Amino acid sequence: QGQLKESGGGLVQAGNSLTLSCVSSGRTFSNNGVGWFRQAPGKEREFVAAISWNGGTTEYLDSVKGRFTISRDRVKHVVYLQMNSLKPEDTAIYYCASNRRATATAAMNSYQYWGQGTQVTVSS
Repeated sequence: QGQLKESGGGLVQAGNSLTLSCVSSGRTFSNNGVGWFRQAPGKEREFVAAISWNGGTTEYLDSVKGRFTISRDRVKHVVYLQMNSLKPEDTAIYYCASNRRATATAAMNSYQYWGQGTQVTVSS
């Protein structure tokens, strides 16, 4: 069974950057699309970014386009989320998940395995 683990969260001031990492253990996600999602207090979990199995296709939430970049290292089995120009509204728990398929998709029900999440807090 695949296990995913996120890291890299923390407390930063608005305008600063963070890079989140998602690593897989056991079953790897080398042939799967991977997505990042987030959930803020009192809100539903939402899609943030996704990348296809080979990195050739990416998708982003409109509000993070131009600020966040998703990438992957298939050799190291790691997917990254580079977050620049962070805003207080980016504050949330960030989760990575592996898709049942190889594509990049925002559809949450396409994702099979989820990590436990990492907290990102952006102060104003």
